Amino acid sequence: IQICHSHGVKAPKVRYVLRPEDGLGVGFVMDRVAGETLAPRVLRDDLYADARPKMAGQCGEAAASIHDVPMAELDFLEEITPRQQWQNTWNAYEKYFLEWSPSPVFDYALRWLKERVPARDRVTLVHGDFRNGNIIWGPEGLRTILDWEIAHFGDPMEDLAWICINSWRFGNIDKPVGGFGRREDMFEGYEKVSGVKVDPERVKFWEIFGSLRWGITCRSMAFTHL
Repeated sequence: IQICHSHGVKAPKVRYVLRPEDGLGVGFVMDRVAGETLAPRVLRDDLYADARPKMAGQCGEAAASIHDVPMAELDFLEEITPRQQWQNTWNAYEKYFLEWSPSPVFDYALRWLKERVPARDRVTLVHGDFRNGNIIWGPEGLRTILDWEIAHFGDPMEDLAWICINSWRFGNIDKPVGGFGRREDMFEGYEKVSGVKVDPERVKFWEIFGSLRWGITCRSMAFTHL
């Protein structure tokens, strides 16, 4: 978070990192950023009406700034390739469902994705949970991005796809980017900042993958509880 903030990414400023002598465990203190994270309010309330048409483009710009952070400064992170992402998802499915509750839908999706795993190409910092609900919004739009705990090196298109998962549209299924915008506007914002042309088919793969991953994650959380 500190490194991203230093490179102009919209992340909160970290003021203090806890030390062992503080006796409080592992953690840090960062700036409070005023605004709203509850997506239904962002999608409904008049306070954000002027910002909503701009939000998809702002998300593209913010994602581009994340993917531009120098990897050399982040050597403590691991890379997860597209093939490894698929394998990790299969492993979770095999562990939690295959023996006691197999799903034909998950079976088919896993096979479909395995046949279409993209080759390792451009590798950048990936936020990993870039979505509506992890963004603080104000009346002017995007203010800051939260929840960096699964950041990794990987395919940057993961981030552009994850925010389009149906679960993060909160009922506004006709507006794929977070329930507020179009993919085309997000891609335009991304390309403007990054100078990299977005491949919609690659994003489509990650969107389908993300939907599957979230389904398996939800079921695995239930299994853990049980």
